[in-house]
Amino acid sequence: MAGKMDKLKGEAKEGFGKATGDRSTENKGKLDKAKGGVKDTAQDVRDSVRDTVRDAKHDSDRDRS
Repeated sequence: MAGKMDKLKGEAKEGFGKATGDRSTENKGKLDKAKGGVKDTAQDVRDSVRDTVRDAKHDSDRDRS
């Protein structure tokens, strides 16, 4: 969720910067969008690791039965 918010904020800043000719604001928007992408990727990795650990535990418990 935080990644999506950063991406939206970045889109707005970048658009405002382009519309006003403010390269600094435009670049800050691009940075916010990139930061949002990194946050989304990190969350995907956390979710994947959590699921893998859960599945491995489930398989281990089943093998003991």
